[in-house]
Amino acid sequence: GCKHLKLIQKHVTPTADGCEDCLKMGDSWVHLRLCLICGHVGCCNSSKNKHATKHFHSTEHPVIQSFEPNEDWKWCYVDDTFL
Repeated sequence: GCKHLKLIQKHVTPTADGCEDCLKMGDSWVHLRLCLICGHVGCCNSSKNKHATKHFHSTEHPVIQSFEPNEDWKWCYVDDTFL
């Protein structure tokens, strides 16, 4: 099991409507991921910039959720597992 569930914040506010970092650079993304610790919105690993994973490496915030319509899955980077 994932030991990081206790870190999830119940009411995170998304930092942007798209990938925060891609928007700043004027770039595009494929899919979006929401950090469940701080609300950072980053692009997925199918996107060229992989900002969600870069956010994890720079902050050590382990749990993300899909920020796509009709998707409700979560992922823990540390435990390398779906939640």
